[in-house]
Amino acid sequence: MIEMPVGFLRFRAYVDFLDDSQYAGLTSQGLPDALPKDYNQTFILLADQVTMSHRERPLLVVDLFEYSFREFRALPSQVQNIENNLSIGNMDFEEFADAVGADGIFRGF
Repeated sequence: MIEMPVGFLRFRAYVDFLDDSQYAGLTSQGLPDALPKDYNQTFILLADQVTMSHRERPLLVVDLFEYSFREFRALPSQVQNIENNLSIGNMDFEEFADAVGADGIFRGF
């Protein structure tokens, strides 16, 4: 679902996937020690235990800009929106984080 183009303009999420058992159980608190020192992305998506156990599979979106490690959850179908807008600086992390539902999950605007 994350790699599927969405919307009228067929937007894609430009993400890399890492599937490695050494990261099993990783939380946002463990990110500073897990990320390479030269990791230059401003956010990261984690498929954690909540993702795997929740019926909607919400990913954990973690803000790495200035190592703030703020976070919110988002449906996989919203990754294109998040990645496209954050990567070009069209929107800020806070705009997405402030738009989550009462359950803390971003489902779109």
